[in-house]
Amino acid sequence: MILSIPIGTTGTASLQVADEHTAPRVGSGRIRVLATPVMINLIEAAALAAVEHLLPAGHQSLGTRLDITHTAATPIGLGVTARAEVTAVEGRVIHFKVEAHDAIELIGAGTHERVVVNVARFDERVRRKAGA
Repeated sequence: MILSIPIGTTGTASLQVADEHTAPRVGSGRIRVLATPVMINLIEAAALAAVEHLLPAGHQSLGTRLDITHTAATPIGLGVTARAEVTAVEGRVIHFKVEAHDAIELIGAGTHERVVVNVARFDERVRRKAGA
């Protein structure tokens, strides 16, 4: 399978921070600010927005690696936008530069990798594993 994903392709995802996005609600801390796992989820959503529509029929990408810093807190009520940019495609692996901003500043950045899989084959492996 040869992927036709241009270097520089971008995607974004946004949310407004609400109580359900805070560290105490997701179990990652006690301070009521945007939780790191939620920021990471938003970053993955931005990567999906960049490439999923470009994949062959019957294929999806799965996150396999994240190297992310979360450098600034975001309080409830502020908007956050994540951006993912394709930096390389190596076989089935797509590499991204990623960042997240709230309305004030950069709050996180790093790299992300996703691998493209055939959904039917992947689902069969998961079913076999579940039955083991």
